[in-house]
Amino acid sequence: MDAAVDEIVRRILATVSEMSLITVVGRGHSGTRAISHTLYASGVFMGNTLNRSGDKVPPQDMYEACRVFARSVTWRGGLSWDFEGVLSGDVDPEFRRMAESYLADVLGDRSPYRGWKLPETTLAFPWIARMFPEARYIYLIRDPRDCILSGHKTDDLADFGVDYKHTDDVRKRRAISWKYQYELIRATPEPANWLTVRFEDFVLRQEETLARLEEFLHMKLARIIVREASVGRWREDTGRHMFECFREPMVEYGYAPATGQQAGC
Repeated sequence: MDAAVDEIVRRILATVSEMSLITVVGRGHSGTRAISHTLYASGVFMGNTLNRSGDKVPPQDMYEACRVFARSVTWRGGLSWDFEGVLSGDVDPEFRRMAESYLADVLGDRSPYRGWKLPETTLAFPWIARMFPEARYIYLIRDPRDCILSGHKTDDLADFGVDYKHTDDVRKRRAISWKYQYELIRATPEPANWLTVRFEDFVLRQEETLARLEEFLHMKLARIIVREASVGRWREDTGRHMFECFREPMVEYGYAPATGQQAGC
């Protein structure tokens, strides 16, 4: 009986601990940096060491965890992947070990609010959500035309073990990466505590967006400097920045896609 009670108490404490855990999700260059900086400025423990982008570093264990995760994803060809292998069954023990190693400082900290930001976490989101079902997830979405203008570690999905039809077109690789991460998020059952935030709203309607975040997190947030010039940069871009695979997601999130036929991903 005592052992049973101890187990119940352990689970309750684990749930309470998870509820103070905040995770920022979103492809690189989606605006996750702004949220990480906001949380850090608000007193949230975001890890022992952060880089200029607000990433919790070193990231190698999470990178390896993402590669373990990718083994259970099957490419169907084109822009179609089968996520059944990561949506059912158990979380791979090797993945769990690597993820917990990466998060050791955050999970071991006793601050009232703890969290982390690393865009690569999005590549393994279904298993992270299953490991921490009570955590608070902030999902950053940004106009993909802006999101693919700059390079990111996740541009080539093959670096993380994800199969796709390789291309030498850098922008196209980024578009495929964006689409893959969008589809992975969409396929995953939404966690109990989930908030979607558009980067453009954070910049152009900061007070309104912070009010939503404060209600979601149950805490007061600091105000950081934002620059309106970071919105709509694609308008000054002379390269290819619109792809047909962006069209449906853009409509879903309230962006106005260009008219006419666009290049395929």
